[in-house]
Amino acid sequence: MAGAGSSDAEAELRRGFKALAVTRPDPAGAVYEVRLSRPAQLNALSPDSFAEIPRAMALLDRIPAARAVVLSAAGPHFCAGIELGGPGNPLTAPPARGADPTAMAEGLRRAILGMQAALTAVELCRKPVIAAVHGACVGGGVELVAACDIRYCSRDATFVLKEVDMAIVADLGALQRLPRIVGYGNAADLALTGRRITAAEAKEMGLVSRVFDSKQELDAGVAKIAKEISEKSANAVLGTKAVLLRSRDITVEQGLEHVATWNSGMLRSNDLLEAIKAFMEKRKPVFSKL
Repeated sequence: MAGAGSSDAEAELRRGFKALAVTRPDPAGAVYEVRLSRPAQLNALSPDSFAEIPRAMALLDRIPAARAVVLSAAGPHFCAGIELGGPGNPLTAPPARGADPTAMAEGLRRAILGMQAALTAVELCRKPVIAAVHGACVGGGVELVAACDIRYCSRDATFVLKEVDMAIVADLGALQRLPRIVGYGNAADLALTGRRITAAEAKEMGLVSRVFDSKQELDAGVAKIAKEISEKSANAVLGTKAVLLRSRDITVEQGLEHVATWNSGMLRSNDLLEAIKAFMEKRKPVFSKL
């Protein structure tokens, strides 16, 4: 059944997407790339984007060969934020004549919850998702990368939360995730001023882990990091992400109890025995497939 599910997921990936491109750069490797692919629109997040991001993440979650995911973007900029003027956007659609304000509000609430779920799908994907950011990363783009596990950028990257300047409250996760990533003070600074920060400042506040000198070096560096992660024990990598996310939202004591329970069921794995044997034999371990 698992094999059939994996084959179905791979077949669906091959059918393609409108706003994304999902590829396996090295057919023999275990790294997949999800690329925002609307460069003419500066990769603004459209209704198609919000439909396809969770679909891509769910499919990669089901494919055993996918052990790490790189989130990147085509064109000169990473993401211009939400496409406010696009067709079918519930945020800017004119109200119908005589529409009930309460019903309209509920419809908008459902639309916002749906977009939130689309970005949360990045976080919920069991595989580690690594963001590779270049150029401008605006509004919803910042909220998208905040849902990733690790973030890197090129030196030309800039980050800005523009929602406050558009007379709205950021509602796709920035106000919830950024304080845990960069601290409350830095998150408040970004959200309340709407100021643009450079790659160097993003690194200083912890929004990104490393700054590469160019887009080419970013792509090569992130590919290398993703490959290294993909070659580790999949059980250990998936477990580490799951425990990190769970521990983020509970006390230290609760987190320690959670990881103890996790490891009581997962510690005695074939991968652990292989890791010990490989260490003793001074060779590279060969871990089990998912």
